[in-house]
Amino acid sequence: MKFLEKLKQAGNSHNSLLCVGLDPDPKLMPVGMTALEFNREIIAATAPFVCGYKINLAFYEALGKQGWEILSETCKLIPPELLSIADAKRGDIGNTSKAYARAVFDELGCDGVTASPYLGYDSLEPFIEYQDKGIFILCRTSNQGSADFQMLKTEYLGQKRFLYEVVADKALQWNRYENIGLVVGATQQEELKKLRLSYPKMPFLIPGIGAQGGDLKATVENGTNQSGQLALICASRGILYARSGSEFAQGAAEAAKQMRDAINHYRKRF
Repeated sequence: MKFLEKLKQAGNSHNSLLCVGLDPDPKLMPVGMTALEFNREIIAATAPFVCGYKINLAFYEALGKQGWEILSETCKLIPPELLSIADAKRGDIGNTSKAYARAVFDELGCDGVTASPYLGYDSLEPFIEYQDKGIFILCRTSNQGSADFQMLKTEYLGQKRFLYEVVADKALQWNRYENIGLVVGATQQEELKKLRLSYPKMPFLIPGIGAQGGDLKATVENGTNQSGQLALICASRGILYARSGSEFAQGAAEAAKQMRDAINHYRKRF
């Protein structure tokens, strides 16, 4: 199944644009619980309310030698009708990127990956050539320091353009398999709106809701297409750690349902 088709089916099957981040933090998890046990309960509790999961590889790498096994087993726990996105932000010389792509797509079996465009097309080509997989290219990110480079003006096709705009235009040029999307932060509403108007057919992965302060209503209005689709709205800490102790899974379920319902409320204009 093509990535874009699976993205739409995942959203329609659960009537959801919510993508929950699986970022297990031992300091915030219930005492004595392993990351795999935590993820298993989170997935079981939230799956009815989401279109997919974003798995931040850094949290698993930080667990040491058992981290890869936990990561692999976590990917297997995600229901097959839902999306699994490896938040890896990969991008390196061609041969290294080939290894990264094999790890994410062949070994872990993820549906998509986040990638950095800084090294250019040949660093992304190994991911793009997996025609049934999705590649979300970092474009206008949610972090405070993102403007250091992304808002630089540069000469492009005879015009002065922001660097993030050049990245988006390149992504469109490379999108011959219709498997490329953009990472655009919910904290960057002006650019989110501008990019959506310019690229109505590309999926957006939108982090920054919750702890980073992104506005949910504005994100839905600016980040979805004219049908209220093609956006994966990400939330992690506000759902994973909505409650502490033995009630963490119930708290996550309630928080996920509440956010899913809020997103759908704002989608009513479509």
